[in-house]
Amino acid sequence: QSQCKSINSFGVGVNFLFPILAAALEASAMTLDKVALSVQKLSYKSYLGINFPLVTIVLLIVFLIIRPPISSALFAGKLPLLILLCALISFAVNLLYYRALSKDNLNEMQIVDLLFGLPTALYASIFFVDERKPIILGLIILVSIVVVWSHWEKHHFKIAKRTSYYLIWIVTIAPFSPLAIKELLVVWHPVALTAIISAITTLLLAPIYLKYAPRTSPKAFLTLLVISIFNGLATIFYYFSYQVSGIVLTMLLFSLQPILVYFASVFFLKERLHWKKLSAFIIILISIAIIQITAPQ
Repeated sequence: QSQCKSINSFGVGVNFLFPILAAALEASAMTLDKVALSVQKLSYKSYLGINFPLVTIVLLIVFLIIRPPISSALFAGKLPLLILLCALISFAVNLLYYRALSKDNLNEMQIVDLLFGLPTALYASIFFVDERKPIILGLIILVSIVVVWSHWEKHHFKIAKRTSYYLIWIVTIAPFSPLAIKELLVVWHPVALTAIISAITTLLLAPIYLKYAPRTSPKAFLTLLVISIFNGLATIFYYFSYQVSGIVLTMLLFSLQPILVYFASVFFLKERLHWKKLSAFIIILISIAIIQITAPQ
């Protein structure tokens, strides 16, 4: 609890920055993901063989700088099982996501990614009394509808076979991960928890994909290094937000991420700006402002 008190001393305004920074970093990483997989022709197998070890190294460096407390109490009771659950879900999510992204387009993946927020918020409101916030739940439903609408073209959107597997996973099983993380953050420091989950996920992925790492060009490796830094820092900020702001509010603020990915594709990949996506961005900003105004000081 002392960790929560010290973090909360930053104030509500700074707490809101955690998920927004996470969204910006994750959006940058996801844009570079597509560059690595499509432009630089890196296979998803080589990607997974290199990216996760690099992310874990980044997180271990941050861990050694911050030096969060570690004790036997962090592994008491059901806590190791929750850590393993988070790592297994992370393993499956990343495996399914990058298999899908290697074949599908980034905008379609962003539609699917946004749908993660809605079941997560609903699960959280069922299992945690402090997450039952009608205004935020209403806004996250609105934001989910708006962002899907912003990507809706010709009365439908197609989902590739690989992407459909990812979709099923993230709307059914993956939302349990934030719930487990919230429980773990009662005693764990976000930096330490991020590092251990990433390390276990890497150990699960390495036997399958590390052998594909030598096929990576120096240019692609540099791209992956930047992606790894962004991913590692984004996850840390994400966990801080779970700890200080809760799951539902984090999901709402993090819904900026798919729109930021779209704007990155407009400015850096020269895709066309669409009025519907600009409208969605404005609605999300208004939603965040409403929460900021109504949040207790």
